Amino acid sequence: MQTALPWSSALAPEASQFWLHSLPALFNAMLLGMAAWLVMLAWLQRSERRLGYLAGLMLAWVVLNTGLWPTPLALAPALDALLRIALLPVLSLCSVQLLLSQVGVRDSRVDWGLRLQCLLVPLSAVLAGSAQHGNVCRFWAMLLGLQVLAAMVWFLRLSRGSSKGVDVVVDPPAGLLPRWLVGLGGLMLVAELVFQHLRQSEQLLISPLLLPPLLMTLALYAGAQMVRARLAAEHQHLALQAEVQEKIANIERSFGQMAEQKLEQVTERERKRIAADLHDDLGAKLLTIVHTSESDRISTLAREALEEMRLSVRGLTGKPVQLLDALGDWRAEVVSRLGQANILAEWKSPAEDIVHTLPARAYVQTTRILRESVSNIIKHSGATHCTVTCNVQDGDFQFIIQDNGQGISTEPDGRLDKGHGMASMKSRAKQMHGQCLVESGPGWGTVIRLTIPL
Repeated sequence: MQTALPWSSALAPEASQFWLHSLPALFNAMLLGMAAWLVMLAWLQRSERRLGYLAGLMLAWVVLNTGLWPTPLALAPALDALLRIALLPVLSLCSVQLLLSQVGVRDSRVDWGLRLQCLLVPLSAVLAGSAQHGNVCRFWAMLLGLQVLAAMVWFLRLSRGSSKGVDVVVDPPAGLLPRWLVGLGGLMLVAELVFQHLRQSEQLLISPLLLPPLLMTLALYAGAQMVRARLAAEHQHLALQAEVQEKIANIERSFGQMAEQKLEQVTERERKRIAADLHDDLGAKLLTIVHTSESDRISTLAREALEEMRLSVRGLTGKPVQLLDALGDWRAEVVSRLGQANILAEWKSPAEDIVHTLPARAYVQTTRILRESVSNIIKHSGATHCTVTCNVQDGDFQFIIQDNGQGISTEPDGRLDKGHGMASMKSRAKQMHGQCLVESGPGWGTVIRLTIPL
C-alpha cells in the first residue's frame, strides 16, 4: 500500500517534500511516543483495555506507513505488500474493540471473529498470489473500513441512547471517545472509502494527514480523562475520609454517653441501696435510742444524728426539691435553733411565686452550710440578733447571714480564723459551683454570703 498523495505533483518541490515526507514523519514520530505512553498507562491500569486498543491502533498505523521492519524485507515487494495487508485487520480489530469497549459492549463472538480476520486476511493474500495483492488489499480495505464504519455508527447510537437515559453501560470517568470526534473520524473514513472505490487505487488520499491528528487528539483526551478521574477519586477519598472520621467521632460520643448513662444508673442504684440501708437499719436504731434513752444528752445527740442521717438519705435518693419547700424547712430550723439560744432571728424570704428547684445534693450541701453558720453564731459570736436574707437574682440563689456579735478574730497574717468550719463551708459551696464569702471583724459582727447557681 502506497501513501503518496495523488495531488502531490501539482505542488512545488519544497511543499511536496513537506507534505509527503516531513509532516507524515513528524506525525508518525508523535504517534509512536503517544503509543508508548498509552502502553505504560494501560500497564498501570490493567482494567482499562481501551487504552491498550488505542495504543495498538497507533502502533499499527505507524508500522503501516513507515515499514518498521528490517531492510532485507523491504527489498522484497511481494513480502512487503503481504505484511502491509496483514496490518489491515489489526487496525480494524483495535478500532472496533476501542469503540465497543467505550460503550461497555463485550461479545465473545465478536472477539473471536476479529481475531479470525487477522489470520484470514493474510492467508487470502498468500492464496491469491503476489500478482493479486493490489486487488486483495483494496477488497479487504473496503470491507474492513465498512466494518469500522458500522462500529462507529453503533457507538454513536448507543452513546446517544445513554445520554437520553437508555440502559447502556458507559463509564464516563474513564471515557476515551467524544461523540463529535468519532463522527469526524466516520466522515473521514467514508471519504477515504469513496475515493478508493472511484479510483480503484491503493493510494490514500485523506488518512495520512487527518488520521494522525485524530489519533493524537484521542490520546490527549484519554490523558485528560484519566487526570479528571484521578482528581475525582482524590476528592471522593477525602470526602469519604471526612465522613468516616465524623462517624467515628459520633460513635465515640455515643459510646461515651452510653457509658455515662450506665455509670449514672449503677451509681443511682447504689445510692438508693445505701439510702435504704441507712433508713431501715441505722435510722431505726437511732430512733430507738431517742425514745428509750434516759439521758437527755444521749437522746439529743441521737436526735441530731438521726436528722443528719435523714439529710444524707435525702441527698442519696437524688430527688429534686422545690425551692419554696426548702426555704420553709430552712426557716423553721434556723429560727428554732437561734430562738433556743436566745438570739432574735429575722428571716427575709423572696417572693412566693418562684418556681425553681434544687438538686438533691445542692439541697443537702446548702442545709449543712446553714447549720454550720448557725452553730458558729450560737457557739462563738455572742450575738443577740441575726438576719437571714435569701433571694433569687440572675439565675443564682443567694443567702446572706448577718449577726451583731463580736466578730471573728484574725490570724497574724490577716486571714480569718479557719477554726470555725469556714473551710468546710467554702468547700461545700465550691462543690455546687458556687461561692461562700465571709466578712468579719472584731466588734462589728460577721456576714456570710452564700451564692449557688440554680
